[in-house]
Amino acid sequence: MSTETISLWIMAILYILAGINHFIMPRFYEKIIPPFLGNKKLINWMSGIAEIILGILLLIPSYTSTAAWGVIALLIAVYPANIYHFMKGWQKKRMVWVLALRLPLQFVLIWWAYSFT
Repeated sequence: MSTETISLWIMAILYILAGINHFIMPRFYEKIIPPFLGNKKLINWMSGIAEIILGILLLIPSYTSTAAWGVIALLIAVYPANIYHFMKGWQKKRMVWVLALRLPLQFVLIWWAYSFT
């Protein structure tokens, strides 16, 4: 198995597990959704389903590229939640360095997904 295939499988599994986690720990995700976005339960549900579907589609060769573009769109769409989470952590002085590290990590994840487009 090539390193590219292993990388794709790791990415897919991570998104599938992250999506499932939206339903196991909904309060965590709902707390980091900025209030101005509205229905936090619906947004959490939709993003969890999107991660699961995209993770599965990454593993289907005829959909890999499209799914990778979907992952990129999802990562861009959830970026405001990461900023909001960082700002809340900054105000409460909690996990600031972890939350700060997460912001540029999003761009690494975008690059990783882009490698499969």
